[in-house]
Amino acid sequence: MRLAMNVVRRIAHAMHMVAGVLLIVMAVTVLIEVVTRALFGATDGALDLTIRGGVEIVSYSLLFMVLFALPYSVSRGQVIVDLFTENMSERLKMLLAGIYTLGFSFLGFAMATRFYESVGRVAMTGETTQDLLIPLTYIYAISAFATFMLGLRGLFVAIDEIGKGLKTS
Repeated sequence: MRLAMNVVRRIAHAMHMVAGVLLIVMAVTVLIEVVTRALFGATDGALDLTIRGGVEIVSYSLLFMVLFALPYSVSRGQVIVDLFTENMSERLKMLLAGIYTLGFSFLGFAMATRFYESVGRVAMTGETTQDLLIPLTYIYAISAFATFMLGLRGLFVAIDEIGKGLKTS
């Protein structure tokens, strides 16, 4: 079980790194779009260096950035309001954290199921993105993978937190 947890954590960490690269891609695309549109406007359309599909690049980069960052981040960055938990024992706090993280697991698996169903639906229709003509099957399949990893990582983190809560006296 510990081996599976470590493998999933490493995959989630790699996805987290990809999310960072996607953030850079998104920022650079926006910067290039702003500059090229300004040039287009300044030359009254004589110089058109705008990126075809720039809006899609940014929107799908944002989608994948968020989905790829979530699995690794599920174990950190949870906001805990001390007002509600200050009088609780450490054991109860860990158990509540595990139950809360289990919610992320259910959310991830539910989203993965819906994205997986969408892969089959768009494969039959052959739908593509509007500007870049990328088959939506790829986008939904990548999203299904990322949300499945969120579910798996959330499950393993929840098991670990609940286990630590049960061991704490």
